[in-house]
Amino acid sequence: MAAWATATTAQTIQSAPSQETTTQAQTGPDDDAGNQIVVIGSRVANRTVSDSPVPIDVISESALQASGTGELNKTLNQLVPSFNFPQPSIADGSDVTRPATLRGLNPDQTLVLLNGKRRHVSALLNINGTVGRGAAAVDMNMIPALAIQRIEVLRDGASSQYGSDAIAGVINVQLKTASSGGRAQVSYGKYVTTLDGVSNFDGLVGGQPALDATDSRYLQGSSSGERKARDGVYTTFGVNVGLPVGDGGFFNFTGEYRDRNFTNRQGYDLRPNYIRPTTTTFDPREATFNRLDFRYGDAKTEDFNFLINSSVPLGSAEFYAFATYGHRDGLSAANFRQQSAATNRDFSVLQPSTAPTTGNFVGLTPDGYLPKIQSNIDDMSVTSGLRADLAGFKGDFSLGFGRNELNYRTEDSVNVSFGPQSQRSFDAGGLAFSQILANADLSRQFDAGLAGPLSFAFGGEYRHEIYQIRPGDPQSYQTGPFFVAARTTPEANCRALGGLPGTNNACTFPGRAAAAGAQGFGGLPASARTNVDRDSFAGYVEFDADLFTGLTATAAGRYEHYSDFGDTVNGKLALRYEFVQGFAIRGSVSNGFRAPSLHQQYFTTTSTNFLAGVPVDVSTVPVSSPVARALGSQPLDPEKSLNLSGGATLNPFRGFNVTVDYFHIKIKDRIVLSENLGAAGVGTAAQNSAVQAVLAANGFSNVGAARFFINGLDTTTQGVDAVATYRANLGGLGAWNFSAAYNYTQNQIDKRLNNLGSLAQIPGLVLFGRVEGIRFERGQPRTKVVLATDGKIAGVGVSARTTRYGSVISPETTAPLGADATSLTALGPDDQVLRPKWITDFSLSYELQGVQLTLGVDNAFDVYPDRRPFGLRPSSVGGSYPATYQFLPYSGFSPFGFNGRFLYARAAINF
Repeated sequence: MAAWATATTAQTIQSAPSQETTTQAQTGPDDDAGNQIVVIGSRVANRTVSDSPVPIDVISESALQASGTGELNKTLNQLVPSFNFPQPSIADGSDVTRPATLRGLNPDQTLVLLNGKRRHVSALLNINGTVGRGAAAVDMNMIPALAIQRIEVLRDGASSQYGSDAIAGVINVQLKTASSGGRAQVSYGKYVTTLDGVSNFDGLVGGQPALDATDSRYLQGSSSGERKARDGVYTTFGVNVGLPVGDGGFFNFTGEYRDRNFTNRQGYDLRPNYIRPTTTTFDPREATFNRLDFRYGDAKTEDFNFLINSSVPLGSAEFYAFATYGHRDGLSAANFRQQSAATNRDFSVLQPSTAPTTGNFVGLTPDGYLPKIQSNIDDMSVTSGLRADLAGFKGDFSLGFGRNELNYRTEDSVNVSFGPQSQRSFDAGGLAFSQILANADLSRQFDAGLAGPLSFAFGGEYRHEIYQIRPGDPQSYQTGPFFVAARTTPEANCRALGGLPGTNNACTFPGRAAAAGAQGFGGLPASARTNVDRDSFAGYVEFDADLFTGLTATAAGRYEHYSDFGDTVNGKLALRYEFVQGFAIRGSVSNGFRAPSLHQQYFTTTSTNFLAGVPVDVSTVPVSSPVARALGSQPLDPEKSLNLSGGATLNPFRGFNVTVDYFHIKIKDRIVLSENLGAAGVGTAAQNSAVQAVLAANGFSNVGAARFFINGLDTTTQGVDAVATYRANLGGLGAWNFSAAYNYTQNQIDKRLNNLGSLAQIPGLVLFGRVEGIRFERGQPRTKVVLATDGKIAGVGVSARTTRYGSVISPETTAPLGADATSLTALGPDDQVLRPKWITDFSLSYELQGVQLTLGVDNAFDVYPDRRPFGLRPSSVGGSYPATYQFLPYSGFSPFGFNGRFLYARAAINF
């Protein structure tokens, strides 16, 4: 291949000419793709991609339409090397609203714009063990690809131009403006795959339950070959229509329905499920139990998305408006609760002083249960504005409102502490985030005697944010009568209370140790009810000019005041110098900030996490709560960044472009979610005992661990983006596009800000420890390569792309061995290094009389991430891998997911 990838730096990503509906597709390649005008990176009205002093990717409409995924984030993951979109499972709301990252930074460190206006973030805060932990991100999958004209990705710090969240860069989604015609399409796809390294299950050996001789945690099973899956049926219907309004105006409407069924990449669970009648016998139901008892893969989702973009001329002015509405019903699964588990025990049959045993076990459900989390999301926004000339300035004045609301239900669950009187279905509460945004932007060009006009822009922004938490049903979070906390202080009246006295007259209640809250996803408690808001006011100035022939400079400054933490001032300088025609160097320096979100300051919940294969109830508490204060929390400060970048662009001949850019981002006071303090595997037994004593003293006796947000890290992120594109007419083979892109990103922790406060008396305790550190530094691939080509042969459009995802490390809580036991960087025996993988996609399309048919395959060679090891560890290490590794075979840190081969077909008509 002559060249390689799809995402470009200062170039336009294209797809096969057969998929274009414009004149461009019929006349051959566009050798001037870099001359496309963009609206980010500078407020100069005619700034193009190729003469920008900072790197910008432009993703074309045809490239978006060529993808078979149906999800915008998945498409960007395929196209943009510096974009990462892992697809975790069993991660509560993150299964349905999955976060993505740019340049290895957090999802909330990338600002998302819609038609150049700040987009509101999701109400969901990602708090489980996933990439993007602790961040609230924009749900880009609420924007239908059919409504998008192009996407501009600014890969440079831009806080001085656009405000908070723009540390990693800016993604600007430009909507279609057509005033006539349209497109209607329907697509269908499903996964047809064979799970790599996962055995098919033919039943128990001899049809009778017996323990495996090498690992007694599992039953002996017989197998033949590898497990196959045919699931995840994906259906979309969409239409885009443009209509004229007045003289030169437009009304563009998009509607989309998207239905995705769940996938399940679980291996067969060979653990004994039922209570054993005796130590030598098994429950006969083991032979017929369905051992695909989990759901490990994509959640089931159903989406309705609608979008309007419009403009109406008003004499010399222009009124514009755009609005979005999306609704998503999601259904994901938590961890399966076995029939023999304490979370399925009927504690009502026990006397308070009776210790639970296998002999007195009575199950609440006959076979165990799989709790499910239903997420109902409503997302809407509306923005209107006026563009007009004012005293020689071009003005843009706008007002917008956006809201994302997420309501939870926990289904097929139980609150064990209420015993048989427990509900099975719970309203688990809800979250909402709203944003009111007002902008005034003015710009003008002056003749200052330079090589080109001096562009001057200034403006202001007012933003009002509201964050709300609605509690769930009382039973979804309350502690029922079958849980009574142990009393660590002397209790002379212990037996009268129904307890058992212990050492120093401490009192325990072994028959009253039932788990509280809805299993799988405990409801948001009454104490979590929240309705908070804040305001920010900002003003900016920006200058842009060709100082002399070949040298372009952009300078910007911004002052911003937040009602909850104060003021910040930020600036930026960017330069581009073209030595000779077709060769230029460029670079920028800027400082930036990200305000702590309202989510990070006020969110609270309790959820079940599997830590080293053991279920632990973990409470996330606000920094201002008594328990967080007792554990050493401090008010959150904004993150502060210093961004440096430098690169070169090369256009030696028509149709060929190369760009290389280096970036270096230092961030101080990064806001992160602390370790699960008090959980086994996070600290030593003595440390966890001390933390548990603090939790008990603050009313959290029934919680296994707690966490809260901290300004916990100083970090450095650096890397290189390199891109080459070549568009050529190959004679009889027609017009073809070749492209290649490479990204290298390294995240490094410079310093842990271990402000322990009142916990300083616990020796060696770390608020942000080894597991979170490895997730931060190595939880995303350091390298990514995308190679692609597309064109047309005998009237058939051909597209091929292959992507290499670099290695990542999937950390676990088991501490390193030997001398490294307290190391914050060494790998533990259960940590897994996922090797690099190549993922290859193909598609064929044919168009006849305006009807286009496409057949495609993503992950054509059915590649999976490395399977987790399971069973006994090597004898040189000793012990066993977590029990869940046997039947949850792939890590959620895989940068391309773990669903396997996806086949799809699409029919579209352009009119």
